[in-house]
Amino acid sequence: MRAINTIVTTAGRPDEESMALAAFACQTLGAAFEPRKKRSVWKMSQEFQANILVAGKNRYDYYAFGAGEPFFFHPNSAAFRLKRIARGEAEPFLEAAQLQLGDTVLDCTLGLAADAMLAAYIVGETGRIVGLEANPNVAFVVGQGMQTYDTTELPLTACMRQIEVVHAEAVRYLKELPANAFDVVYMDPMFEEVIEESNNFEALRLAGEHVSLTDEWVQEAMRVAKKRVVLKAHFRSEWFRKYHFQQYERVTAKFHYGVLEV
Repeated sequence: MRAINTIVTTAGRPDEESMALAAFACQTLGAAFEPRKKRSVWKMSQEFQANILVAGKNRYDYYAFGAGEPFFFHPNSAAFRLKRIARGEAEPFLEAAQLQLGDTVLDCTLGLAADAMLAAYIVGETGRIVGLEANPNVAFVVGQGMQTYDTTELPLTACMRQIEVVHAEAVRYLKELPANAFDVVYMDPMFEEVIEESNNFEALRLAGEHVSLTDEWVQEAMRVAKKRVVLKAHFRSEWFRKYHFQQYERVTAKFHYGVLEV
């Protein structure tokens, strides 16, 4: 099966900023540039049989081949979740991860990085957050988005800027790490059942890599984690039982967190 290439273009009426963003994307991703020429994104995608990355005036929109809606970076739930934490309210992810100031965290499935932002808030400037994304285009869009997203909200901005985005497949990356390289390893594979209802999450499902939890992934995560491995999965998932995660059940939630202490 032929690999789907990625083409970079601009919005309908590009300015100097969007042309500069397009050039940067081409250089970073090794992708070809194609002028828009009044064509729709869908028409370009079909004509070139390619993914399309659109450099706009202040963001990138990524259309995976066959997708009708773009994937773009937005902090989504992270903003209001951080506000709840600041008010002292409970946060299920943090209850499971039990992070401390200065901890190091490896997020194996970064996605839109909402959980990674919460982790960054807790570990602070002395900690470290590394987020893996297997799809190079998604990694690019999220990485650039977190560095440039226009917000005056603190601590959201600082949390976004702190995360290191790495284009890598989780198991392969874990294998290259020494034992006990991170305090916490976090895994949030694409759910077996759809949970999120936002349009951008659906766009991520179409754009991102669909991976399933495996014996090797869990084993490598346990080897690399110094304190614990945290899993997020559908509340009916067999992964909790199969891999002996302590499941943190929540009566009204469609997903649960599980923990393996090292």
